[in-house]
Amino acid sequence: MITLIGKSLAQEGLEFQYRGPLLECRSCKLKNVCFNLDEGKWYRITKVRDKEHECKVHEGGKVVTVEVEEIPVPIVISGKNVVEGETIAYKPINCKDTSCEYYQLCHPIGLREGFKVKIVKVLEDVNCNGKKNLKKVLVTW
Repeated sequence: MITLIGKSLAQEGLEFQYRGPLLECRSCKLKNVCFNLDEGKWYRITKVRDKEHECKVHEGGKVVTVEVEEIPVPIVISGKNVVEGETIAYKPINCKDTSCEYYQLCHPIGLREGFKVKIVKVLEDVNCNGKKNLKKVLVTW
């Protein structure tokens, strides 16, 4: 996949989460290239190309063309018998503690209840405020 990223960020191997389109970019002629990724998913830059473009949003006023690949998303799910390779319907963790270190993983951007996710890797148990059977996993959808 091809997209644009701020010149100061354009490094092979950089991993980032695409957060969605910006309002400031509505009238930009390059917005379709910048906004061709899926909101909430994580990507890794695999190649930086030489082509630069002017940009009103990015630091330094330049964006660079890059090739990216989708990478699995880290999230926290509930379940005793979580199995790598299994596809499940995502169910968010019911938690309102925004100061918790796992809050962003329990409320991942772009992932909604009922979405089918494939568990790519089970990473670790999560101990969080008395909730049981929580696992940190990598998923794709």
